[in-house]
Amino acid sequence: MNSWLLTSIIFVPLLGMGTVLVVPPHLIRRTALLFTLLAFLLSLGILPHFLGTPIQVFGADYQNGFKLVDRLPWIHSGGFAIDYMVGVDGIGFPLVLLTTVICLLACIASWNITKSPRGYFALFLLLETGLLGVFTALDFFLFYVFWELTLLPMYFLIGIWGGPRREYAAIKFFLYTLLGSVLMLIVMLWFFFASNDQGAHTFNLIRLTTPGVLPAFATHKAMWIACFTMLYIAFAVKIPVFPFHTWLPDAHVEAPTPISMILAGLLLKMGGYGLLRISYPILPHAAAVQAVAWTLGILGVINIIYGALCALAQTDFKKLVAYSSISHMGFVLLGIALLTQAGFQGAMFQMIAHGITSAAMFFLVGVIYDRVHHRDIPRLGGLAVQMPIYTGLAILGFFAAMGLPGLCGFIGEIYVLLGSWQAQVLGPVGAKVLTVIAAVSVVLTAGYILWSVQRVFLGAAKPEYEGVPEISGREILVMAPLGALAIALGVLPWQTVFTFVSGTLDHILKLVA
Repeated sequence: MNSWLLTSIIFVPLLGMGTVLVVPPHLIRRTALLFTLLAFLLSLGILPHFLGTPIQVFGADYQNGFKLVDRLPWIHSGGFAIDYMVGVDGIGFPLVLLTTVICLLACIASWNITKSPRGYFALFLLLETGLLGVFTALDFFLFYVFWELTLLPMYFLIGIWGGPRREYAAIKFFLYTLLGSVLMLIVMLWFFFASNDQGAHTFNLIRLTTPGVLPAFATHKAMWIACFTMLYIAFAVKIPVFPFHTWLPDAHVEAPTPISMILAGLLLKMGGYGLLRISYPILPHAAAVQAVAWTLGILGVINIIYGALCALAQTDFKKLVAYSSISHMGFVLLGIALLTQAGFQGAMFQMIAHGITSAAMFFLVGVIYDRVHHRDIPRLGGLAVQMPIYTGLAILGFFAAMGLPGLCGFIGEIYVLLGSWQAQVLGPVGAKVLTVIAAVSVVLTAGYILWSVQRVFLGAAKPEYEGVPEISGREILVMAPLGALAIALGVLPWQTVFTFVSGTLDHILKLVA
């Protein structure tokens, strides 16, 4: 029996897109807000299906670990059997909730968009549908369709509503993502034609994790590793991982503030989610090859240190936050690569926590830009005198990103470091060396965060910013939930994230082991 809750959540924003295209101009913003709010309220309906459920259910049987599964025949012709199949488990459910929350807040943050609001909010809602589809699709073909669906609206949202170099940033984003999509398409076709599910080929992501459906690793080792590498590149572009990261600073700097919130808070999570949903469960033996683990672990550490050093060197406030995202997402790759329980849990927690803190930081930078019309850190200063409420919220957001204990940024990073220290796949020495190098980023992160706070908020008030208005009620409405979530996840990590994700992650880890 199908449950239509997930399908409703996915396509409510698409229905909103159609409505936005026909309503009178003065109702466009309210209509978009109504449909993003409706998607959020519907997503809360998933929660009762996970509360009170023993954690072991997600690990005992991977297929039965999915809740609210909708499955309908879609394309059954020409030898293809493609189904519309969606569902959520321990890693999909938190990301669906995160998507509806961030999109709702980004919609409120978009209230001052005046350039072609009808087109902007239509593309905004289409983007939300694509994101929700990625985090729920259980058929590889459907996953690929939703993955591509996120590309076009983001391209236009940057290219039309972005800053002075918006066309360059949008094209760069498009080309990098398209490269990853082509590689993913090749792997998807190999999975389909190489699979043998009771005599038939399949795109079903659950069936593809079943031993015997794909050719054995022992006889197709080179093909397994080649497919794992191509998928890794596809997902690494989105995370983004060095050297596939160069599109991110340009895209963030040029994108309007609400789109930067979605880009950092949600689109980057598609890469980490893809590794956990597709690469590791379907190609577990390739992930366990020591050379693969070494490569991904080293790239994760490079991301952590390189991103932090680049952030330390920035004078553009928004570009600083963009490079900090590269650093923080390096923890996700490191946690996944070294194949430990704590590492997997830390990586998943880091994705959720970074979704909250990065959205908050980009929004906070946008608040300043709307008032002073520049992001040059050396020109700022003394804003705590002019905007005390804003400064308090900004300190909360930036300290959460820094990883201050008691806030959400701390939990994910410390779990990744604990997990990498225990890793066996690299040997007792190699794992500890990577952990120590990664831990150095804690000092670098504190450096660029505290230095930024000092230059932007502290010191004597500058005459040129006298009369700068305090943060508005609408802006507080956006920032307050993000601040509350940063505190809640930092104080109650088990009750908010770990209780849902642990069983699913343990099962994926068992597949690799």
